[in-house]
Amino acid sequence: MQANIGSMSNLVAIVGRPNVGKSTLFNRLTQTRHAIVSDEAGTTRDRQYGKCEWTGHEFSVVDTGGWVVNSDDIFEEEIRKQVTLATEEADVILFLVDVNNGITDLDAEVAGILRRSKKPVILVANKTDNNDQQYLAAEFYGLGLGEPYCISAATGSGTGDLLDLVVERLPKEIAEEGTDQLPRFAVVGRPNVGKSSLVNAFIGEDRNIVTDIAGTTRDSIYTRFNKFGLDFLLVDTAGIRRKNKVSEDLEFYSVMRSIRAIENSDVCILMIDATRGIEGQDMNIFQIIQKNQKSLVVVVNKWDLMPDKDQRVMDTFIDAIRERLAPFDDFPIIFASAMTKQRIFRILEAAKQVYEARCRRVSTAKLNEEMLPLIEAFPPPSIKGKYIKIKYCMQVPETHVPTFVFYANLPQYVREPYRRFLENKIRERWDFCGCPINIFIRQK
Repeated sequence: MQANIGSMSNLVAIVGRPNVGKSTLFNRLTQTRHAIVSDEAGTTRDRQYGKCEWTGHEFSVVDTGGWVVNSDDIFEEEIRKQVTLATEEADVILFLVDVNNGITDLDAEVAGILRRSKKPVILVANKTDNNDQQYLAAEFYGLGLGEPYCISAATGSGTGDLLDLVVERLPKEIAEEGTDQLPRFAVVGRPNVGKSSLVNAFIGEDRNIVTDIAGTTRDSIYTRFNKFGLDFLLVDTAGIRRKNKVSEDLEFYSVMRSIRAIENSDVCILMIDATRGIEGQDMNIFQIIQKNQKSLVVVVNKWDLMPDKDQRVMDTFIDAIRERLAPFDDFPIIFASAMTKQRIFRILEAAKQVYEARCRRVSTAKLNEEMLPLIEAFPPPSIKGKYIKIKYCMQVPETHVPTFVFYANLPQYVREPYRRFLENKIRERWDFCGCPINIFIRQK
């Protein structure tokens, strides 16, 4: 069975100078999502990346303001870099201005970058809380970006019309030919971790087996790898795409680049630099992988540069990685070197196994036979004198992620630790290594 692959991701970026209400608008848009979003502890920078659903369309929203560093000093250069990057990566740009301040020099400069970008830009006049302020918005016609849309991100007025407009401007999907059934692997990680070297090591030695398949209107590039009995698509990341003019070290750069690659993949190969260990930026990228429920293979790259390479050092590394990425800790970790090609084939094999685990189906009979005796021996703890009985379970067919439903008389009383117990028991009995698992408790 093949995993279903969702449609290509759409990316909407919110840009503008500080204090115009970007984060408020971001929170307003991403709260419209009705899906289950986990609030795991340790989600350090959740504020800047989220999902929004409107009239059946789902897209990602990025708040560029969240990544501006040192908000005390004048950081116009940083804002310019971020706007430039947002114009390259996003499908629709929301340019936020403040009705109470009128056009500032920085607004005019950002508008100049946006006019040159040829991307759909929606000019949003924020903090329009009453009719009088709507007349003030007319000044923004002077930015040369068309009609300003008046909203109040704080109260939500006008945001529905704005979302209608966003959905209208998003690129229309184009179906891809003949490659729908192939697994998609994305190599992600922060800048200079060795993504390009790894991708080149995978595909570089024998260019004739590589075909570049143009994806949708946003020309996402998929590189097909078809040899050694493996057949999959490598999703473009910073490694395959052209290098960008924006300076490499910008944290925002690697996260923005990773978002689309992660969303368009089935399995993410997250690269970590052995010489630097696991850093905050690696965690940011991992949070995005987790939020999108993608399967994971962790690669510790540049292993050839480590002075000590014995098993003890490896074990310390493995423990540190699993601890930082907890509670999800069931994924393969491979120590490799893209430069010397050490163990790079192992990476592909692990990604293939993780993808197969993602597509694994457990029959209802087998699941009940294994799980029900366990549940009987270790039932959910009773709450307020009420005993919870789980009588039946099944795996939901045709889902992106392995999803199991347990039917109980009092589902509302089953707590998170018990769900984790059920998940761990499923993992012990069947190989779901590298895959997130969804556990739902329903009324029987």
